[in-house]
Amino acid sequence: MSLLSDLINLNLSDSTEKIIAEYIWIGGSGLDLRSKARTLPGPVTDPAKLPKWNYDGSSTDQAPGDDSEVILYPQAIFKDPFRRGKNILVICDAYTPAGEPIPTNKRFNAAKIFSHPDVVAEEPWYGIEQEYTLLQKDTKWPLGWPVGGFPGPQGPYYCGAGADKAFGRDIVDSHYKACLFAGINVSGINAEVMPGQWEFQVGPTVGVAAGDQLWAARYILERITEIAGVILSLDPKPIQGDWNGAGAHTNYSTKSMRNDGGIDAIKKAIEKLSLCHKEHIAAYGKGNERRLTGRHETADIHTFSWGVANRGASVRVGRDTEKAGKGYFEDRRPASNMDPYVVTSMIAETTILSKS
Repeated sequence: MSLLSDLINLNLSDSTEKIIAEYIWIGGSGLDLRSKARTLPGPVTDPAKLPKWNYDGSSTDQAPGDDSEVILYPQAIFKDPFRRGKNILVICDAYTPAGEPIPTNKRFNAAKIFSHPDVVAEEPWYGIEQEYTLLQKDTKWPLGWPVGGFPGPQGPYYCGAGADKAFGRDIVDSHYKACLFAGINVSGINAEVMPGQWEFQVGPTVGVAAGDQLWAARYILERITEIAGVILSLDPKPIQGDWNGAGAHTNYSTKSMRNDGGIDAIKKAIEKLSLCHKEHIAAYGKGNERRLTGRHETADIHTFSWGVANRGASVRVGRDTEKAGKGYFEDRRPASNMDPYVVTSMIAETTILSKS
């Protein structure tokens, strides 16, 4: 096994200019991540200089068997924390051979919205709080929970420390460092309210990069949990009952909100969101109705609300923002399994492009 470890950790730059590029894309469920690797003649830092590639869409539920080719367009490059050296991870979106985006390609529409001159002028910033649950591989029960049973009630686990409170910290810290190595703007991590549940935050990022970075971070986490023999769950309510669900709270600001007097722009944006509540909820993740119950730090799914420092509201404005009269707000409705391309672009479209 030591030889295997030596081979995995070989530094290719000692013997060749060639690099390995891991092409990553979103599969047919809209949540599953797929990838495959190819050798390139030398280092690449610009995705426009990477070759397009293809895959068998009939094996990912994205194309019929008699016309199965789907084309990958490279969109973002990150350093590869697994192969290291000059090797890279490549976030791609997917198209038909005729150049049409396939239905699970949500990046295409997001990029159109973020390239709109009015959106570009507002420089939308995002900070996404990705909550997730670690499950035991054989039982699919949360990590650290007794098999077939339950731990003590919630209370000591949030940001807790100790063998009876924090489960999976080695995975979480590995992911944290791997993301920073990759060039993802991870701004922090913490243990969450339910034991076995954790959170990492990506941001601030601008426009479509928020989706690219969150998907890359999810891919790296999938790979690390694979190595650790643990299952990653993005289910918004993995355990029914008196346990917190998992969300992807999305913090948001525009240039107008960050400038002096920005609180007025914040209130106007929140008003626009209130008028499109049903449309946003429909796009904010599958199974979110199990999470947004009005309990466990959530607002009821059927009612839009906002407040200062209120974690039971649909949208929360922080105390610092209220005091400064400018800043950002937090949309607390997105589920942990949301598509960040959809959520970020939808917020921008509603708050910047909507005339209502």
